[in-house]
Amino acid sequence: MRLLLIGPPGAGKGTQAVRLASHLSIRHISTGDLFREHIDQGTALGQQADRHMRAGLLVPDEVTIEVVKERLARPDVERGFLLDGFPRNAVQAVELDGILADSGSRLDAVLDLEIPDAEVVGRIAGRRVCREDRGHIFHVEHSPPEVAGTCTLCGGELYQRDDDREATVRKRLEVHHSETAPVLDHYRAQGLVTTVSALGHVQEVFVRALAAIGRSQAVVPDTASD
Repeated sequence: MRLLLIGPPGAGKGTQAVRLASHLSIRHISTGDLFREHIDQGTALGQQADRHMRAGLLVPDEVTIEVVKERLARPDVERGFLLDGFPRNAVQAVELDGILADSGSRLDAVLDLEIPDAEVVGRIAGRRVCREDRGHIFHVEHSPPEVAGTCTLCGGELYQRDDDREATVRKRLEVHHSETAPVLDHYRAQGLVTTVSALGHVQEVFVRALAAIGRSQAVVPDTASD
């Protein structure tokens, strides 16, 4: 099975991508992981990606496309794959169609994780991270520390990362919506998009996603409460 998973920051896309790929015994392909792999190996593509990433810029389409094309040519994707983070715009979507067509295949489904912007802002802006151990993460509402501002596990100071501030989150959402809307339109025209509510617990969303794979072009109802 060849899948594409799309979702805004805070929707739990990464978690669902890993679970779905494992359950379906297919490869989880993340562009972020691919860039790091090429950078670590010192490839020409990795060097190009690294220059842009160090400058705080998006990796150009032509580099991203070549990185994904090389990955999809490896034999371990014959059983299928789940793409996470690509394509991120209409140009990349058209190129992906061409890459797959050249190998005699196409996407089987595109899962669109849907979640209200207000919920995303609440999930991300409420995070607090321990300065002593980045693995200790709390949430002011859903998993608050015993003492406000103090890590329950080690006593370290809790703080809000710049990327988690509300203004930053809203800007990321604006970029996501503007970039992914044309991608979803592209695949809706092919009858591939299924919308899945990302509200609720991880397992509930996972069950909906699995159901969606077998229910082409259906909107999976949200039966869970957050």
